Amino acid sequence: MLAYQIAAPNEKAQFNQIDVPLPGPHQIRVSIHACGLNFADLLIQNGNYQDIPTPPFTLGMEISGVVNALGESVDSLKIGDRVAIFAGQGGLAEQGVFDANRATRIPDGMSFEQAAAFPVAYGTSHMALAHRARLQPGETLLVTGAAGGVGLTAVEIGKLMGANVIAHARGAEKLAIARAAGADHLVDDSEDLRQRVLDLGGADVVYDAVGGDAFRAAFRACNPEARLIAIGFASGDVPQIPANHLMVKNLDVIGFYIGGYMKFRPDVVRESMATLMRWFDEGRLQPHISHSLPLDEVEQGWELLRERRSTGKVVIRLG
Repeated sequence: MLAYQIAAPNEKAQFNQIDVPLPGPHQIRVSIHACGLNFADLLIQNGNYQDIPTPPFTLGMEISGVVNALGESVDSLKIGDRVAIFAGQGGLAEQGVFDANRATRIPDGMSFEQAAAFPVAYGTSHMALAHRARLQPGETLLVTGAAGGVGLTAVEIGKLMGANVIAHARGAEKLAIARAAGADHLVDDSEDLRQRVLDLGGADVVYDAVGGDAFRAAFRACNPEARLIAIGFASGDVPQIPANHLMVKNLDVIGFYIGGYMKFRPDVVRESMATLMRWFDEGRLQPHISHSLPLDEVEQGWELLRERRSTGKVVIRLG
């Protein structure tokens, strides 16, 4: 079968023909229909991610498809089930083997492309806001990078949870997409983020996937007892946090990485995904996919992410 792999450290990813894998105990094999691309995939290729598999490995962190084989002791799924999986790796291939406890059945009304856009972005935002920051109705949520893969879902979920949402993004087109996802207030990247947020009453929760100047401005626009969630650093600038400033306003800075939860609290991830799938089935979530590309155009997908030309998700079609 065809797979898009990194064969050795510091080598560029390329297409290879590999053997079809067999599922081991507690695993399933899936015919992959779609794979969502993530900024983290770029970091993995550059060797800058916090969780890099040992080569050779197949890129692609989240997938959707159909179960076609079961390993021993798997009784939670059956052959023919349509599933979404936060895989961590293995998504850019025609088939893949994954731990069964990472799979979630998808609703009948959810397309494979929508399902492949779901686990990382929606899972990250829901768990960060609900489980870690404990966002409350009526609080003000500031989302930086609000038109990106995770940022847009944070806007959507924050609004669904009853927050007053401030969306920060670059340009009128991206801000309009954030508005459509539920943002109450829009702040362009060219504006003074700190002052605009203060003028709107300050932030109770900050969801930051950008880092750098955006994080520093958001930090200074926080209300007392605000919670700042560090999701990522798309700017390439990891900010240093002055601890004495935390004390003045009694702030919490919260780190969140969904991959870590798959290792030490997978039950939290499963509960979150069940909630999100129910919300989708009820028509309360609408995944935004700006680009859907065939597998042989995966390089164009990476360029869309590198150049910040995508909004929401970029998805690769495999079946």
